[in-house]
This record gives sequence, C-alpha cells and structure tokens, in this order.
Amino acid sequence: MLAPDEIAKRLHEVRNRIAQAATRSGRGVDAIRLVLASKTQPPDAVCAAYDAGARDFGENYIQEASAKRLELADLRDATWHLIGHLQSNKTRLAVKTFDIIQTLDSARVAEAIARVQPSPPMRVLIEINLGGEASKSGVAPSGVESLIDAARDKVEIAGLMTIPPPAANAAASRRYFAELRRLRDRLAASSGLALSELSMGMTEDFEVAIEEGATMVRVGRAVFGERPK
Repeated sequence: MLAPDEIAKRLHEVRNRIAQAATRSGRGVDAIRLVLASKTQPPDAVCAAYDAGARDFGENYIQEASAKRLELADLRDATWHLIGHLQSNKTRLAVKTFDIIQTLDSARVAEAIARVQPSPPMRVLIEINLGGEASKSGVAPSGVESLIDAARDKVEIAGLMTIPPPAANAAASRRYFAELRRLRDRLAASSGLALSELSMGMTEDFEVAIEEGATMVRVGRAVFGERPK
C-alpha cells in the first residue's frame, strides 16, 4: 500500500487532470464523478483516499466489498459502486452492500434485484459490451432497448456503463466512448428516461472519456498504485 500522503497527492493530480479534461470539453468539473476503483486495496488505502476527499468507491467482488464496507462503517457519506459482474445468486448481498450497481446486463438480474429491494428501486447502470468481446459481460447494443423495457419498472436505470476493448493508447478508445454517448442519446429519446449517467474511462483513458461525455470515471492505479497481489 502507498503511504497516505502519496495517495492524497495522486488523488489531487487525478482531480486536476479531470478538471483540465472538463475544461477542454466545455463542461464544469462538477459534472464528472470520480469513482475510485478500490478492488483488492486494503481498508487503510480507502481511508487514506477518503481523508483526502474521495467519496465514491468502486468494487468488483461482492464478498470482498461487503467485508470492506463493514470494516469502514464509519465512512457514512461514502458511496459504494459495484463495477464488477453481478450474478443473480449474489443479488441479495450486492443490494445490501452497494448504493449503485453499474453492471446490470440482464432482465433476470433486474428481477432478482427488485425482489430484494422493490422500493425504493435500486439505482443501476446498464453495462454495454460495445466490442462484442466474449470475455466481458454486458449487453450488446442491439439488446439494450429490450432490456430497458423489461427492467425499467424494477430498477432505477440512471444511465450506461462500458469497458472498451484493450487499446494501444487512449485515443483508440475514443470511438467507443463516442458510440456509448450516441447510444445513450438515442435510448433517452426513445425510452423517455433521462439516462443522465455515462460511466466510462479508467486510469489509461479517463481524460478521453470525459471529452466524449463521461459523467463517471473509474480510476484505480492512478491513485492507489498497482494492486496488491
């Protein structure tokens, strides 16, 4: 784990880069939410980031996040995001652990979420697999409209999320971020939902994602350093 002052320094640097990207795209920095990807990071690292001003934390593994959130119960105004795949058999623990689920990709999981928490509806993003990669979860763009129709009365669909295919540089991801923004615009018009959130961009490419309209960026290594083994 990095020293707390190093985590604070890195967090400040990332926030500056977010602000610069927001300025380049003619947007206010308050329009972009920094979600720190804290998977496998120890609770002390999360506390260091929290003490430096971070409030949003993204976790991939539900059981790890549940234990971590329990240990960090004093961080009462932190918001916890599930950014890893959600299987329907883990829904109950996920709903108990997270404030936002960013990875909804099936009507079956939406139904399972609603059974656990019918009211108020769970806030979710729909994960879109733009690259058609078999190794990644997410719904194909062609299937997202029917998923919205099936899930909109079960959960609160706040927007879309994507992880683009691996790229040699950040610029190569730009077309996927632009594609997600255009898809969101079409879906918002056809569904009547605001779909105001676009979660896209990670350590390697979050500035490009902001330039293409991201409202949430998921950054881990740039703040926490390499993940613990």
